Amino acid sequence: MQDSAGVGITRKSLMIGVRLWVLMCGMFSANTSVMACPSSCHCIEKNGLTVVQCMSRNLEKIPPDLPRDTVVLLLAANHITHIPNHAFRELHYLQELDLSSNDIETVDPGAFQGVSDSLLMLDLSNNHIQSVPKEAFARLRAKISLSNNPWHCECTLQEVLRELRLDPETVNEVICHTAVQEEYAGKPVIHVLDSGINFCNFHHKTTDVAMFVTMFGWFTMVIAYVIYYVRHNQEDARRHLEYLKSLPSNSQISKDFDTISTVL
Repeated sequence: MQDSAGVGITRKSLMIGVRLWVLMCGMFSANTSVMACPSSCHCIEKNGLTVVQCMSRNLEKIPPDLPRDTVVLLLAANHITHIPNHAFRELHYLQELDLSSNDIETVDPGAFQGVSDSLLMLDLSNNHIQSVPKEAFARLRAKISLSNNPWHCECTLQEVLRELRLDPETVNEVICHTAVQEEYAGKPVIHVLDSGINFCNFHHKTTDVAMFVTMFGWFTMVIAYVIYYVRHNQEDARRHLEYLKSLPSNSQISKDFDTISTVL
């Protein structure tokens, strides 16, 4: 009985030990997956927060294998040209994102999906962005820097800026590089909008003018065709009339017929 009891205790202890080992391996594996750092970056853990530093690493794309517990992500001074949809979807704790001084030209509509609730600071300054879709910054509560980009000032940009929390320290550096009205090129966007200018009105006016020009063009073509058709038919009618005039009349034919009869 004692041997059986001893064997039972030994087996039970062994099973507990195996479970603990499996649990520890699982925790280690999970922690490793969470804390994995891209080879091109340097990760620092401080006070339970992960800072991922990828500045000046000649990156052309956003690293896909970022730690999921990243709180601060520094990607400044690289050669990133595009922010794709869901680029940061797995980073649910991300609070600060620095993408300044890159070559960014395009931002997809869903670029920041997944971080709208956590993100507190977004820096897109010193890039090559001319326009962004309205959906790109939807529901973002972060303070955003958009300074020193070659913005094209038109209706979409106005609607985007209306929904953002621009960094007040850089708001005067968001300048119209080009605009639907050339007179506003080179001026801070916020000053233009504060003066009462509505780019969306210009958009509608431009569209109306384009439609008017198109309709006028079609109308001109129709009139030209009608004139050509009438003139062409008039010419044919004149030729036909001259041809009819050139034919001998019935009276002349009768006279000739009588003359021939008399002679016979």
